This record gives sequence, structure tokens and C-alpha cells, in this order.
Amino acid sequence: MAGKQERAYVIGVGMTKFSKPQGRADYPGKFIYIACGRCSLLGREAASKALLDAGIKYDDIQQAIVGYSYGDSTCGQRILYQLGMTQIPIINVNNNGATGSTALFIARQLVEAGIIDCVLALGFEKMAPGSLPNNFTDRVHPVELSILLMSKTRGLEPAPIPAQIFGNAGIEYCEKYGATPDHMAKIAEKNHRHSANNPYSQLRDILSLDQIKSSPNVFGPLTKVQCCPNADGAAAAVLASKRFVCNHGLQGQAIEIVAQSLATDSPLLYEKKSSIELAGADMTRRAARDAFNKAGITPNDVQVVELHDCFSANELITYDALGLCKPGEAHKLIDAGDVTYGGKYVVNPSGGLISKGNPIGATGLAQCTELVWQLRGWCESRQVPNIQYALQHNIGLGGAAVVTIYKRAEGLGKPKKSQDPQKRFGYNPAIEIKPISDADFKRVCSSVDISEFALGKL
Repeated sequence: MAGKQERAYVIGVGMTKFSKPQGRADYPGKFIYIACGRCSLLGREAASKALLDAGIKYDDIQQAIVGYSYGDSTCGQRILYQLGMTQIPIINVNNNGATGSTALFIARQLVEAGIIDCVLALGFEKMAPGSLPNNFTDRVHPVELSILLMSKTRGLEPAPIPAQIFGNAGIEYCEKYGATPDHMAKIAEKNHRHSANNPYSQLRDILSLDQIKSSPNVFGPLTKVQCCPNADGAAAAVLASKRFVCNHGLQGQAIEIVAQSLATDSPLLYEKKSSIELAGADMTRRAARDAFNKAGITPNDVQVVELHDCFSANELITYDALGLCKPGEAHKLIDAGDVTYGGKYVVNPSGGLISKGNPIGATGLAQCTELVWQLRGWCESRQVPNIQYALQHNIGLGGAAVVTIYKRAEGLGKPKKSQDPQKRFGYNPAIEIKPISDADFKRVCSSVDISEFALGKL
């Protein structure tokens, strides 16, 4: 019989700016030629910032879960050895677009099961420009059956496969429920507008609806600025038990993971011959239903959502799948202004993947970072007011969908440390980006000596 379930709290978050592939001028070119080199610097920055936010050292981390999709085995070790070779378990995970949230899912389970008190979840990616490549041509592609079914029901065109899968889902939603391509364009306009207040976003220009619609066409209703760009980036979160939070005086900054569910595809993926189902809608429905049931709340209790808008079409169909609206009424939510500031929900206050970019392994943990900052009230010009619950949705074809519900921690006692980011860091990381200084890095490193080789100095 399972024992009493612990609660898991996010006590520290950090991320890098998401940039065009190989776009960070502050990362010396020599590191590109060291194994995992550029990734190691991105990962070190995100992990160090999360540890600084938590106010702990790497010695306090008992396990680490590292997510990435494009990289060799044990890249997680290569990154974290820079912080210390403490011989803790380091587990590397890959779950397509849901990789970052899968790392978070495993970390949360470890704490809730009472196995450990403090765990680091880290996600990173160094990507190539352009559409995602098929790196392995000598084996079956994970979404091969979906592509074959799409070819039979909608045909295949000379366009990126992900754009066709999600674009066809948007087309079907319009055909079934009366939405229009303009609704997808309005989603992109909203997310680009939101991104203007997020310094971590790759794209920060505000675009008019006409500019969205006149952007070069990618597939069907999707124009270029309705599709997420590739990005280099990393994000991290430190999770801890109630005991750890209280012993370290972190009550004021702790954000509780109220509920979380990871679901995979159901038979509807193929049985219904539906483009909406091929885009993973049913696994999102399952994960959302499970998460809301565990939390004991409904979508009406949520104020802010970070949603996996890899394409504007996916945001459209996901309003429905998450239960943010009645089935078939996603476009009505948009028309009512209920997905932006002043409406029922604020969806993607960060700008979403469409604006931030999508460094696959980092995306889910960047969503977590944004929602933690929102729940702490740190986001100033993009702050969502009066948040009680925050909702996160992260999806990967092939498939995995992770839905997470957060709230501020309650019943942990009086905070013992200042929660003002200016007092803690000298700046507010939610609205300003600063590099990790040598002093900051040393502050979070293990007390165990780290070799020059591990630091990449040889």
C-alpha cells in the first residue's frame, strides 16, 4: 500500500534568453567544438539561476533530471559536472516537445513519493535553423503512422510535416465548428503582443493582424509568424518537499504543484481519422481531466495559462481540449477577448512558443518558470492580476501531453527570507536578464573541487 503522498514545491527557477540557433554572441565559439559545449553553457546558466533563486548549493540537490531532444547520451552529466561531481543520480530524458515537462514530472514524482527532498529539473536545446530534421533514416519514424494517416485523409504537401499536422487540425476545427483562419491569426497577434514585455523572448516585435496574415505562407492557414521558430535555450526548476522548504525558510517563494498529469495517445488518434486527433487532442483532454480532478478545481478557477502554441492552430484546438471553453467554441473565446488581459484567462503572457521560440527540451521548464514568476507577482508589465491557480500545457507528438496546475504555497508557516527580487538578486529576473557572474557561479557550485576539464577550460 502506498504511503502518504508528500507535496512538491517549486523553490527556484531560472532560464536563459531564447535566441536564434547559434545566436548568443556572449558564448565563445570554441565551446561549439567541445562535446555538448554550447549546451553546457546554456544549461549551466539556467541551473545556476535556479539554484540562486532557491538559495541553495548544488550539494543540496539529491537527483537531477535533464531533458533534451537533440544531443548525445549523458549530456546532462556534461552540463551538471560543471556545478559539481557529487555522484548523484542524473537521468536524461527525451519526450519530444513535452521533454521539459517530462523532466518536471519525474522530479515531482520523486518528491511526492518521499524518495528525496530536493531535485533539479533542467531542460536545454541547441537547435539548427529551419524545419526540424529527421536525424535517423534507417528506422521507423515515431510519428510515421500519423503521417501515413494524414496522407490518406488530407494528403501531403511540400511543407514541414509538423506544420501540416497542426495546420490540418486547425482546418478541421474551422470546418466542424465555424472558426476561421482569422481566429488563428488573432492568436498569433496576441502572443506577439504579449512577448513585447518579455525580455527572454526571441521575437519581441508587436505585429498587427494584417502583418500576421500577410507573412509568408507556410501551410494552409499558417503564415510564418504563426509558427514557432527554433531556438537555443535552457530552463531549470528546483523542486523540494515541505520539510526542505520549511528547514530552509523558503515558505514565501515556494509554489506548490497542486496536480500534474502526463498522458499518451489513445486509440482515437487513428480510429476517428481526425486531423484534430492526429495533433494529440485526446491526450491533452486526458491529462487535463486528470489534473483538474486531482486538484479538485475546474478550468473556471484558473486565471493564467502557459499553453504549447507551437502553431497558432494548436492553441486554437487546445482551448477546447483543456476545457477552457465548451467543445467547438474556442473561436468564441477569442472573439470575446477572453484569452488576453482583461478577459477570463490570460493565455501565454510570456508570448508563448510563437514568440519565445521552441528549444524543445527547455520549453516545458520555461513555461514553469514564467508561471512561478507570475504566481510570485514579479512580472510587472506582463503581470496577470489576482492569480489563484496557474495552468501549464506542454505537448509532444508521438506522443506525450503534460498538464500541470500550480498555486502559491499555503500553510507552511511564516517566510524567513525576503521575497523582494531586488533585495535577493539586485535585480528582478522576471523582467531583466543578467549573466551569471563568477561569484554567483561559485556560490551555487558544490564544495567538492571541480576539475578544469569539467569546466571546459582545457
